[in-house]
Amino acid sequence: MAQTSINIRMDEDLKKQVEYLFSEFGMNMSTAFTVFAKAVVREKRIPFEISAVADDFYNEYNQDRIKKALADIKAGKGVAHELIEESDE
Repeated sequence: MAQTSINIRMDEDLKKQVEYLFSEFGMNMSTAFTVFAKAVVREKRIPFEISAVADDFYNEYNQDRIKKALADIKAGKGVAHELIEESDE
C-alpha cells in the first residue's frame, strides 16, 4: 500500500516527552500514530475517553439527580428556604 506523509504541529516539550515514551514502547512517532489511526478506524471512535472535566461530580448518577430535581422544581414540588450563613466564630 502506498504511504503518505502527515504533518502534525504540537508543543516542542510535548513532542520530546511523547517521542521518549514511544521509544520506550519500541516504536517511533510514525508507527505510534499509525497504531492510533488503525485503532480509530477499527473501533470507529477515539480509542480512549476525552473529557474536559476530571471532576467525578458530573458522573451519570449525579446528572440524573440534578435532572430529577429540576423536573420537581418545574412541577412545583420544590420548597424555598432562606440561606443561613454560619459564623466562623
